[in-house]
Amino acid sequence: MRNTAVAMLTSVACFVAGLFVSGCSGRTSSRDGRPSIERDSIYRVTLEGESCPFASKAEYGVFVPGSAKRIRGVLVLQHGCTMEQFGITRPYDLQYQEFARKWDLAVLETALYGDCFLWRDPQSGTAEALFSVLSLVASKSGHPELEGAPFLLFGHSGGGYWTLGMLRDYPERIIALVAYSAAFDPQWDYPAEAAEVPVLLRHAGPEDAPFAACEATARNTFARLRLMDAPACIAFTEGQNHNFSYLRYMAIPFYESAMKQRLPKGKSMVLRSLNPKKTWLGDPGTLELSKESRFEGDAVGLCRFADKATAQNWKEYVTTGTLSDKTPPSAPFGLKVEKTDTSLILTWDARVDVESGIARFNIFKNNTLVGTVPAEGPYQTFDTNGDNTYPLHPAELRFVIQGTDARSVGVEAVNRFGSVSKRTICKELPSS
Repeated sequence: MRNTAVAMLTSVACFVAGLFVSGCSGRTSSRDGRPSIERDSIYRVTLEGESCPFASKAEYGVFVPGSAKRIRGVLVLQHGCTMEQFGITRPYDLQYQEFARKWDLAVLETALYGDCFLWRDPQSGTAEALFSVLSLVASKSGHPELEGAPFLLFGHSGGGYWTLGMLRDYPERIIALVAYSAAFDPQWDYPAEAAEVPVLLRHAGPEDAPFAACEATARNTFARLRLMDAPACIAFTEGQNHNFSYLRYMAIPFYESAMKQRLPKGKSMVLRSLNPKKTWLGDPGTLELSKESRFEGDAVGLCRFADKATAQNWKEYVTTGTLSDKTPPSAPFGLKVEKTDTSLILTWDARVDVESGIARFNIFKNNTLVGTVPAEGPYQTFDTNGDNTYPLHPAELRFVIQGTDARSVGVEAVNRFGSVSKRTICKELPSS
């Protein structure tokens, strides 16, 4: 779909000495679907030795969209205990990349190789390491604002504990936080600034890793934050478990609702408060929703949402276990056809659906389906365990139609919920 420059920055010290670039720049897509010359980049950083007291090795992958004139925030994706085995995958995720382009975000994922009972607390050095990596990428990418950009946090299990530790230590820098089966039931108190941060706490009930107290973590954290009148909500997804969730589909619109109200205006670095005229409440037991300004009674046990859309999404998520995408993806563009003696070679580009990604592309000859890209499996998806992305490098957007007798050819995009885009058709086929 796009060529992305990959920069490898590796060192055993806090300051990385070398910059090694592989890959090449290429045509990417601007937000309106037209070709542009910006180059996306993925920076890879490794910390070892004295610079990494919290793990035997720490890897970071940072996606920076080439279309962004100014980075407005950083989506930080923190894995759970033992999940470092999957390595860095999500900066390569086309859905997260499109989300980043839409909002001018960087996407940062970690892979911390070591004892999670050490790295799970930001005070172990993981917070300072994160800041150091962002400082490095800020200087190398030409985006100095990265160094102080606010965070969207996503953490699974022990990584959820880490995100709650960040809420304790750096609440003024967090736009919104999603904790996926956060573990180990932290007993700390939160500062007053934490009451500004929208928080989504997902758990899967008594069977959600009981040894790690995930249900207790969600319920107790929710109670603490709601006593502070924080915009916190709790989501119990019945029938799922500690390592099975479609939380990504809920998390992205949750972040978007928070960013609409909280991102600073102009050159300010100060996050804004939610607009109380827009907030909604939801009952975790009955799932009844109400506008907060019209609610009468004690709301301390109710979820508090940034807006009506988030409240409605939450209700669907806790009812069905997922959040469906009701809109079709954008149509593919830039369709080109090359004719050989025996075939037609189709190439195209496409924007990825922010809500649910792309499952496949349908290929048509004379209005008849003749194949898909890829031929088998998903174009790109994520596992429902740790939200890891696969395949890392999707299939080339290229298809060969055997024979040259076509009157027309076309391509459709299909998202992960089966919604189909408008078909992009080429009727003026090359004659030679």
